[in-house]
Amino acid sequence: MTATEPDLAAGTAPDRNGSAGADADPILRFEDVRLHFAGVRAIDGVSFSVGRHELFAIIGPNGSGKTSIFNVLSGVYRPQTGRVVFDGTDLVGRRPHVIAALGLARTFQNVELFANLTVLDNLLLGRHHHLGYGTLAALGWLGRARRAEIANRAAVEEIVDFLELERWRRLPVGLLPYGVQKRVELGRALAMEPKLLLLDEPVAGMNLEETEDMARFVLDIRDELDIPIVLVEHDMGLVMDLADRVMVVDFGQVVATGSPAEIPHHPDVVRAYLGEVPPR
Repeated sequence: MTATEPDLAAGTAPDRNGSAGADADPILRFEDVRLHFAGVRAIDGVSFSVGRHELFAIIGPNGSGKTSIFNVLSGVYRPQTGRVVFDGTDLVGRRPHVIAALGLARTFQNVELFANLTVLDNLLLGRHHHLGYGTLAALGWLGRARRAEIANRAAVEEIVDFLELERWRRLPVGLLPYGVQKRVELGRALAMEPKLLLLDEPVAGMNLEETEDMARFVLDIRDELDIPIVLVEHDMGLVMDLADRVMVVDFGQVVATGSPAEIPHHPDVVRAYLGEVPPR
């Protein structure tokens, strides 16, 4: 780190509520990022870091900038100013497929699957960065292509077991319940073997049982697979149960960052959600 770089690069700068940063060597640093669309400030000087073993949640009212942050992270938007450093690599200006190849995987609020393909085929699409061979090798089905295909199918079968998808593995995903489709989308992201996983409202539209299943899988990803996670979610009960730290944004700015125990009682957080601070 040079002398001119912000202290946030070390992951030890205090957050808005005085809490220390996540990690001395964070996997992700989002530094003073600003993203404007004409007169709209979608992201207005947001900074945070994510530790290598952390589940970091971002919450806020609708239109507060949460999805814009994800779009900057995944290369869909390019901010006007600021730095985004992922595992030592600056992401600003890189295209989405390059960022994905670096090890950053994302799920979407709305299911983005191929409805006519089976669960296995949708999961295999997440392995495209691990092919390592061209069209001619694939047509010949020999040597490197054959070995890679066997390895990729084995990796997908492990995900099927991990996410308990065995009963649906050969069915078209368009025939599956919504909650199972969301699980398949999570599996496709895992098939990329990510270093960091971005989850955009993974339980949106789910019933209680489906939500509990997804929560269990998310924790297993962090604890068993040791993959750090950035979670955007409106289900506050889920966020407070799962997250190691929570960042609240509103109007494109950070309101507060802290532990799940601290955040619900922060007066600026209450004001952002309710419009007033309750009397003491």
